[in-house]
Amino acid sequence: MTAIRHDWSKQEINSLFELPFNDLLFKAQTIHRENFDPNQVQISTLLSVKTGACPEDCGYCSQSSKNDTELEREKLLPLVEVKANAEKAKAAGATRFCMGAAWRNPTDKNLDTVIEMVKVVKDLGMESCLTLGMLNQRQSNKLKESGLDYYNHNLDTSPEFYGNVITTRTFQDRLDTLKNVRDAGINVCSGGIIGMGESENDRASMLQQLVNLEKHPESVPINLLVQVKGTPMFGQDKLDGINFVRTIAVARILMPESFVRLSAGRTEMSDEQQALCFFAGANSIFYGDKLLTTDNPDANDDLDLIRRLGMHIQKLEDNNTNSPCSSFAEIKNETRSEASA
Repeated sequence: MTAIRHDWSKQEINSLFELPFNDLLFKAQTIHRENFDPNQVQISTLLSVKTGACPEDCGYCSQSSKNDTELEREKLLPLVEVKANAEKAKAAGATRFCMGAAWRNPTDKNLDTVIEMVKVVKDLGMESCLTLGMLNQRQSNKLKESGLDYYNHNLDTSPEFYGNVITTRTFQDRLDTLKNVRDAGINVCSGGIIGMGESENDRASMLQQLVNLEKHPESVPINLLVQVKGTPMFGQDKLDGINFVRTIAVARILMPESFVRLSAGRTEMSDEQQALCFFAGANSIFYGDKLLTTDNPDANDDLDLIRRLGMHIQKLEDNNTNSPCSSFAEIKNETRSEASA
């Protein structure tokens, strides 16, 4: 089994990016097979429970009050609507239900309301995930007590490029929230966005920040920038698809036991590019027609692609929140032992 490391240098990571494409994918696929069923994909659904009017100035985001995107602002969704969406997601095969709110950080009152949403999702037998902005330690502990499984807080990009993307919170603020969530005992979901004009060195630096955390994130979403008219990032040159696949492969090599998720931007990808991403080690997708406010592939298209690739969807009973990544390697070893007995 590949050793789990937390001491990667940027030079080592850049060396992975520079490998010949076939060599990189072979290395990533080999590591992927050590830890996961290579033909299984985990399905998550993301719902915006409070849309728009965010005070942050993230250059990519349609929900920022600083960006002129004409997005209609919405209040916090009622609990009954959240439950209906979660039930629909479960029926469609999703095993994790993620809820996002456009806040800089939640108030205690808002947090209490969202906790009721978490309980509804848990009662349906699904894993729960939230992304609400920055959290302090007390709020993180409260979410853990509510039964929350995952908290998403992306680094977005490298420390070096960060100021080109957002100025209303610091890179350290993001690391502090991740630490608060981890210290509370909640699984961490953290990744970034590529295609914002950053360099390959910036992508290596972002991944270095993730891999050298005290514990790797259980989920690592890799987003391709969705260009929204009215945001500062609109009009960026589109990222080469091969470079996106390379980023997936390097993430898999660095974090062998993490779920690597294809997130925003899949509507810009061909089926062939997505297939390469799965081969490079991606094993999770967001499922449904919307990711917060941006388009996502039609659910039937996703099911058709998964079928054509001979893959299958992870079932609820396959989930193991406490140890999400080691089961497949253990099953393979048990099967080999039984076969040789």
